[in-house]
Amino acid sequence: MSTKIKDLELEASELTRTTHQLGIPVMILFEGVPAAGKTRLSNELLLTLEEKYSSFIATASPTPENLRYQFLQKYWNTLPGKGDINIYFRSWYAHYIDYKVNGIKHLQYKDYHVLRDQIDGFETMLENDQYEIIKFYIEIDEQKRQEHIRQTKENPLTRWKAQEYENVIPDDIYLEEMREILQDPTQKDWKIIDYTDGEAATILMYEHIIKRLKKAIKAYHERVQTRDGLFTEGYTTDVFDNPLEKVSKSEYKTQIEKLQARMLEIQFALYERKIPLILVFEGMDAAGKGGNIKRIREKLDPTGYEVNAISAPTDVELAHQYLWRFARDMPRTGHIELFDRSWYGRVLVERVEGFATTDEWQRAYHEINDFEKMWTDEGAILLKFFLSLDKDVQLERFKAREENPDKQWKITDEDWRNREKWDLYLEASADMIQKTDTHNAPWYVVPADHKKTARIAVLKRIIKTCETALWGVHHD
Repeated sequence: MSTKIKDLELEASELTRTTHQLGIPVMILFEGVPAAGKTRLSNELLLTLEEKYSSFIATASPTPENLRYQFLQKYWNTLPGKGDINIYFRSWYAHYIDYKVNGIKHLQYKDYHVLRDQIDGFETMLENDQYEIIKFYIEIDEQKRQEHIRQTKENPLTRWKAQEYENVIPDDIYLEEMREILQDPTQKDWKIIDYTDGEAATILMYEHIIKRLKKAIKAYHERVQTRDGLFTEGYTTDVFDNPLEKVSKSEYKTQIEKLQARMLEIQFALYERKIPLILVFEGMDAAGKGGNIKRIREKLDPTGYEVNAISAPTDVELAHQYLWRFARDMPRTGHIELFDRSWYGRVLVERVEGFATTDEWQRAYHEINDFEKMWTDEGAILLKFFLSLDKDVQLERFKAREENPDKQWKITDEDWRNREKWDLYLEASADMIQKTDTHNAPWYVVPADHKKTARIAVLKRIIKTCETALWGVHHD
């Protein structure tokens, strides 16, 4: 090994220790045809980095179990935390080509360019959160590549690796698709390295990584963060003015049983059609989110659904991009996921309480829209319910909880503090609904002053939407 490479190894190692200390996550991608030199370069790099905070992620063709999840699920699951480094031996780009060339999920992805859009959105989210994404495309002289493949196949100790060359996308198709990606003017920051000269290639790799790490560290120190919810004095809105006809006690009993029975039928149909259902509940404190979720799942098969009651993020969750903890809990095909509060905390409590910077919560509307579309592109049904409550009714429910020994656990000091910021949460909630109400993931504002009426309205909306998606039934 040359002195030049040793010096570069040392410098890269020192810089990654700095990025680790500063909490800058680093993602390094290696793309290229088999036997182009990806293994040698990625292994060289992996041995240079500190093993405590470095991981190696290899991309292979998806298994049947993988296909039960969203296109980028593996990459969401393995996202590096703050200060960690991931090396990707092939990446979401090879994953995209595999889907396109082999017609994977062609019924959902008639136009596979939507996956490119998902990749763009994914990378943008991460880069906005100070993730440093370094992308390498490795080339090599074809004669030298073929010689390497021949040697690999003839050597009993490396023969197993030849499977990589035989069970992947045909080289010519991979090259064509990657060439299109590299020539796309929206793509940026790809570093193309010719591995025909291995030493020169290694030097180029380290020089590029060093350049990018220095840039990331400089950007970190130059960051200016402000925390301002940008609220409007005297704010008013009619977003929550959506009166419902009150359901009587007898009507409720009759309707709820029929709706719950239909919900069970819906669950089985979703499972058979392999369609995931995602239900999101937001709303004022004491509006009845838990009560609604209970009535939805009361008659369901418990093996086919999960409830996520979202609380403040843990230290591990805070060390990742904010959507990471939610992405990992999204349902596989045919299953139902219910969220009692959700990723909308970024534009609600984090905006109001100053936990997110102004830039973070402002860009989150677009990020959330992209995030939700990743799952609806896959065929998921995603419904979002905001349970609204009159301020006086909330006060009555708070006092009732305090006076009832069986419900005292439901009322906390935090609930009272949130109530003091009623107007701020009102504006944040209205902005959230207006900016993230999309065709693929709509919001439904449900007045919850009368609990039973709200429960019936929510169940009816879920059933109507699912009936349309499953059987083409259209309701007035």
